[in-house]
Amino acid sequence: MKTERLKIVGVIGGASCSQKVYAIARRLGELLAENNFAVVCGGLSGVMKGVCEGAYRAGGITIGILPGKFSDEANAFVKIPIVTAMSHARNAIIVRTADVVVAVDGKYGTLSEIALALSIGKRVFSIETTWNVKGVEKAESPESVVSKLKKILR
Repeated sequence: MKTERLKIVGVIGGASCSQKVYAIARRLGELLAENNFAVVCGGLSGVMKGVCEGAYRAGGITIGILPGKFSDEANAFVKIPIVTAMSHARNAIIVRTADVVVAVDGKYGTLSEIALALSIGKRVFSIETTWNVKGVEKAESPESVVSKLKKILR
């Protein structure tokens, strides 16, 4: 008997962000959980905490791929902490684990994850980003991203 596995959405973004960006990440997490998508992220603060909070509060699954050596480094909304002790190298695990990647704001670490995702053929969406990276599909809102994800991941 083959069971259907959940689709996993990687959400990447800065460890520090504005309240506006945090609210966007939280709404994205909520919508992902409501639509039966699991979330994988870096498991720390900022965008990562926002998306985990939204998904957690909506009853979703949150996976944090942690850069350090201890599971208690994860934000309070990570249900499944994965300890790597790999620092930024963990970014490869995040994008490989995800079926699709969504960037919310962010800086160079986020940009490196985008590059990794694109280089292995993953679709990448972005909200509230300032870069124009070929292959990244811009979205206006969490609702528009989730609408697209429902079409491509079902």
